[in-house]
Amino acid sequence: MKLQTFFSTILLFTTIFLLLSLPHSVSANQSNHTGFLQCLSLRLNDSNIVSKVIHTPNDSSFSSVLSLTIQNPRFSSPGTPKPVLILTPVQPSHVQSAVKCARRFGIHIRTRGGGHDYEGLSYATHKPFVILDLTNLRSITVDVDNRSVWVQTGATIGELYYELGKKNRTLAFPAGVCPTVGVGGHFSGGGYGTLLRKHGLAADHVIDARVVDARGRVLERREMGEEFFWAIRGGGGSSFCVVLSWKIGLVDVPSTVTVFNVTEFEEQSALKIIHRWQFVSDRVSDDLFVRVMLQRYKNMVRASFPGLYLGSVKSLLELVNREFPELGLEEKDCKEMSWIESVVWFAELGDVPIDNLGKRTRASLAFKAKSDFVQEPIPENVISKMWRRLQEPEAEHAQLIFTPFGGKMSEIGEYETPFPHREGNMYEIQYLNYWRGGGEEKEKYMRWVERVYDEMSEFVARSPRGAYINLRDLDLGIYVGGKRSKYEEGKSWGVKYFKNNFERLVRVKTSVDPFDFFCDEQSIPPFSSFGSYLKESSVMRVRDFVSENRVMK
Repeated sequence: MKLQTFFSTILLFTTIFLLLSLPHSVSANQSNHTGFLQCLSLRLNDSNIVSKVIHTPNDSSFSSVLSLTIQNPRFSSPGTPKPVLILTPVQPSHVQSAVKCARRFGIHIRTRGGGHDYEGLSYATHKPFVILDLTNLRSITVDVDNRSVWVQTGATIGELYYELGKKNRTLAFPAGVCPTVGVGGHFSGGGYGTLLRKHGLAADHVIDARVVDARGRVLERREMGEEFFWAIRGGGGSSFCVVLSWKIGLVDVPSTVTVFNVTEFEEQSALKIIHRWQFVSDRVSDDLFVRVMLQRYKNMVRASFPGLYLGSVKSLLELVNREFPELGLEEKDCKEMSWIESVVWFAELGDVPIDNLGKRTRASLAFKAKSDFVQEPIPENVISKMWRRLQEPEAEHAQLIFTPFGGKMSEIGEYETPFPHREGNMYEIQYLNYWRGGGEEKEKYMRWVERVYDEMSEFVARSPRGAYINLRDLDLGIYVGGKRSKYEEGKSWGVKYFKNNFERLVRVKTSVDPFDFFCDEQSIPPFSSFGSYLKESSVMRVRDFVSENRVMK
């Protein structure tokens, strides 16, 4: 018996060695994809479900399913790499099956929710891959009595807002202003909107989550542990797992809020307002949120100062006249409404019912973006230079957005969630440029963003120069392999997104996904992957073979 066990062990390790030594040829990849399909079909075990969940390039619906939530047309060109399959689970168990089968057969998965990844990483990469599209997992359960919501990760923040608005007008959630953004990526990267000065980030109000980990297990906060739970609330959930749903805590808002907008086309007048804004916006009452937006309008540069005040017009005017008279705010610039109506207003949907927040639309313009954090006021002459940049031909659809911090953002420690850009940051800048078409046209618009970003280097946060993961920027670096370890590569941009929290995220990654199954061009690396998950899948196939033979005996 001992001799038989000895030879079985030798056979097992010899087989593992041979499998790990096999080159990953095209035929091997085809074999893996065939095995993956068979595995998934067997687990789904229903031909009707299979046709709803699995979409191959031969299906007539493949292109429409692929393009459904591509929110940056820069990645919908004919030259953009396409997935070998698209999976659209209709229940959480389908996600488990996809992860287990993908891990077993070495299939690379990209998880897509709302499709708003700024660099298209949720639906495009240069290696063979499968899209796990969670659009069908979008249920929202609002519990007004307990001031909480369970929301599936395929829902959009607009759908979440709409469900809240239907149930209650004085409960809110501090997420973003774009209603078509998916909650999955938004929450897992931090997520901010007009309530950030009063209530912080969306991630600060996540109180539980349901995920599928790299082993295909469904875990909630209690099972995953606090470190895992910490990591997915701002560290980018797609580096660690597939988030199925979030439980979020709601916040109070008054029954009446006030929205307003002040616009200025004259450069010197605008510069004076912006200069004063830098000294006021992060220090004033946290009931007040005022953004700065610089962009072209009818061949002129326009400065806009849209804002939200958690109170009446009367008290808003008293506050602004006392703290920020340079804004020149008048009663005619203001409008009282409910908080949920202010969400529609900030989304620039026009005078429409709140159910329009739930409508899913696709972006028509391609774009490139970068981000910075500002810790000291930027001189007026530098703002003036940005103004002139917006007058250039390639800035026809460009935007510069200044988002104020302070308030609650300064009260939460930078280690409490992976999002570290808290106290000491006055505001964030987002540099954006939009265009139609591709080729050389695309390059000149992208170069404009790079040029403005480079010119700002000495006036923004340094050591490191920070960036926001939800405004992803592949110019900061991507994994290329070579002599440096994946950890060393990832650290070069990881510290810009996460500062000192990067090391803690790496420790979590090493603990929960050591073989780096969940990965992309900028994902959190493990300290050592002990070989890729492709090799791990070969071990799994041998283990399954041995297990099956034991059962047969």
